[in-house]
Amino acid sequence: MAKEALAQIHQQVMWNRLIAVVEEQAQAILRTAFGSVVREAGDLSTGIYDLQGRMIAQAVTGTPGHVNTMARAVQHFLIRFPVDSMRSGDVFVTNDPWMGTGHLFDFVVVSPAYHKGNAVALFASTCHVMDVGGRGFSAEAKSVFEEGICIPHMKLRDQGRLNEDLLRILEANSRNPVEVKGDILSLVSCNDTGEARLQEMMREFELDTIEPLAEFILDNSRAAMKKAITAVPKGEYSTEMLLDGYESPVTLKAVMRVMDEEIVIDYSGSSSVSAYGINSPLCYTEAYTFFGLKCILAPEVPNNQGSLSLFRIVAESGSVVHPLPPSPVTARHVIGQMLPDVAFGCLAQALEGKVPAESAGSIWVLPFADTGQGASRFNVMNVGMGGVGARPGKDGLSVTAFPSGVGAIPVEVTESDSPLVFWRKEFLSDSGGPGMFRGGLGQVIEVGNTEAAPFTISAATFDRIHNPPRGREGGQAGRPGKAQLVSGMEFADKAVYTVPQGDRLRVELPGGGGLGDPQKRDRQRIQQDLEAGYVTPEGAARDY
Repeated sequence: MAKEALAQIHQQVMWNRLIAVVEEQAQAILRTAFGSVVREAGDLSTGIYDLQGRMIAQAVTGTPGHVNTMARAVQHFLIRFPVDSMRSGDVFVTNDPWMGTGHLFDFVVVSPAYHKGNAVALFASTCHVMDVGGRGFSAEAKSVFEEGICIPHMKLRDQGRLNEDLLRILEANSRNPVEVKGDILSLVSCNDTGEARLQEMMREFELDTIEPLAEFILDNSRAAMKKAITAVPKGEYSTEMLLDGYESPVTLKAVMRVMDEEIVIDYSGSSSVSAYGINSPLCYTEAYTFFGLKCILAPEVPNNQGSLSLFRIVAESGSVVHPLPPSPVTARHVIGQMLPDVAFGCLAQALEGKVPAESAGSIWVLPFADTGQGASRFNVMNVGMGGVGARPGKDGLSVTAFPSGVGAIPVEVTESDSPLVFWRKEFLSDSGGPGMFRGGLGQVIEVGNTEAAPFTISAATFDRIHNPPRGREGGQAGRPGKAQLVSGMEFADKAVYTVPQGDRLRVELPGGGGLGDPQKRDRQRIQQDLEAGYVTPEGAARDY
């Protein structure tokens, strides 16, 4: 027994070491990336897979939408390039939305890792590049062919030799060629870093293969998730969510079926595919649905093939959560990042008192560009974040990108890359939904041009303007979002708008929903909110 226990400890140590390997892989991207959304906001993911393409470890740094879609992407790579056909120094790439990460802006790079001349693992990484041509970051396209260049599964590096022709094609199709090339090469370098660190680990622990370790990780993770599922009362639970959509509102319907060893989320009855680019490919739908389930059921269990294998999605082909090519998908996170809250809506019925209220969900991407009428040419991106729903026993987090997990891009970075200036970026008082526990605050952002020229802003991802995050268990909804020109014109849809010379863009991000009866909120908490400016005296009198 003592020998068996020691072996278990030894495997656990190696498991932790493997997570450290992929975390260094992620740090390599952060250190070498060119695009601000990667190096500043951390819009990336990295992971290691066994030779069957099963994800066995992921970096803590990264977004659920990337890492969980990447798990599917590796399987597609192995169909096109079996392990036996790979060679040391090979690197493979794609940005196919249905076989990668859901839209053309995210590139997935896969590299085989070798030890003592034998393939032992696969490293994968992904990040959001600034521009891939087409209409840019816009939801206005009517097909994926309008959204930019698509790279099928290809070799980016053949036994150490870069595919310079492919890189030149990518540069020629981008408004930001230097950034795009730099980010793709950063993915290559981070996978190389992962391989080097894995080789060091295998030498240290005298390993010829990681397959026994992979089985240990997957078996233990699966067992832990199975245990978590058994704690959920068996049965069916349903919910529905209404979103702003584009040409018409979008309804997300879900039925959660809890069985002995599996949870199924059935999205049948959800809205049909949109004519515009807000659709969420199935891989992205799976990614965020699984993340939502895991957040509540077993947040401490590592994310890998074992822990995720007990979740399954059912979705109708041709729906907004399962669009088929060539549907437009650039702004897929408008739908995808709402899905954890859909999962929460089902779980709240099964686990009363253990589920947060709804959050702002979709981050508001702020893609700015010149119109050709000023002295400067620019195509830059920032992000706006709303509030997280109130949590059991806690207020919601303010200005936090849940569920995406990306960080903020400092305004100084965007200002240094363009003639734009951020006049305001601050908490939005009274935006958190009232409740025994208050929803997290959204923020207000104002942006203008220092040059005497107009500029454009794409409202592709602006949602919850008409349908704010709902409260739970007596809590009230958060404040809805708003987008307008400071001069007064409000944005009516997710189109690309021109901010006239001398005017400013003003956006107000939605606040998270409240949890519990507002009348039961602790008076001391209300006083603290008043002192911090989170709630105004008028808001406190009205809501509490």
